[in-house]
Amino acid sequence: MALLTELSLANAAPLAKLFNLDLRAIEPLTAGSVNSNFRLTDSAGNSYFARLYEEQDRAGAAREHAIVAALDDAGVPVVRGMRTVDGGSLADFEGKAFAVFPWVDGEILCQARVTAAACFELGAALARVHLCSGRAPGLPAGRFRIPDLRERLERVEAAGRASLLPAVRTIRERLDHYEASRASNLEQGICHGDLFRDNVLWQGPKLRALLDFESVCLNNFAYDLMVTALAWCYGSEFKLDLVRALFDGYRSARPVPAAEVAALRSEGAIACLRFASTRLTDFSLRVPEGTPPVRYYSRFLERMTAIENGALDACIASLGG
Repeated sequence: MALLTELSLANAAPLAKLFNLDLRAIEPLTAGSVNSNFRLTDSAGNSYFARLYEEQDRAGAAREHAIVAALDDAGVPVVRGMRTVDGGSLADFEGKAFAVFPWVDGEILCQARVTAAACFELGAALARVHLCSGRAPGLPAGRFRIPDLRERLERVEAAGRASLLPAVRTIRERLDHYEASRASNLEQGICHGDLFRDNVLWQGPKLRALLDFESVCLNNFAYDLMVTALAWCYGSEFKLDLVRALFDGYRSARPVPAAEVAALRSEGAIACLRFASTRLTDFSLRVPEGTPPVRYYSRFLERMTAIENGALDACIASLGG
């Protein structure tokens, strides 16, 4: 799915050498959606994770690495990029940034295996990320602001796919609605922005690592908490016991101000619109008309409708209690 650039052993070997690795094998991975990822094996049989950044330029990748390093220094469970022989953490391949990370053993939970205990631990870990905001080197504004989403919708319209136009109209109307009333007094700082199940590794009941900070940016914490709830606490509907556990875990590490509690509903809806928009451009437009995409934008419009109908109101109220 995510292999956008082929990387042969012959091409990868000199890149790996820059990280002091004697490369013996490279295996493309299907995990992810916007980068090319690989498993590297060195001459001693050790494994490493490698990433070729397909959308983010070198400056953006370097900023991401610096933020992850700050989180690692603070004891947040993350995976820090390996150093190159010149002391950096990035190499170049055909104008794209290339990075290598230690291979971390762990598993990704499927939705059926997500428990309240896991959500509690995840919520606490997310709060620890937010609490490290004072350590963060210059945070970017992010790639998924409302103007960025509108630009994506224009791309969908320009593609001439009539079947997608009703969704574009719905998303655009709801973006206008929420932008007009969005709170401007919310605390901001480090936001992961994409803490889905495939971005967290577990060893048994223990959270081993938070992964993939490519979408990290300066944003409000209520938004980031709701992104995580959308990703972890929804099957065919919201699982309220999971939402409560996530909120409780978060609150155990960081108190949630009243203004953030009041904003969770609208920030959750904005997050739904963000992922509906990106699934239109990153999945629906990448397959021929009539071919089912790997990920459906409609799943996030369903979540938005549930939020607007009050599905999470009781959980949100308990967070403020």
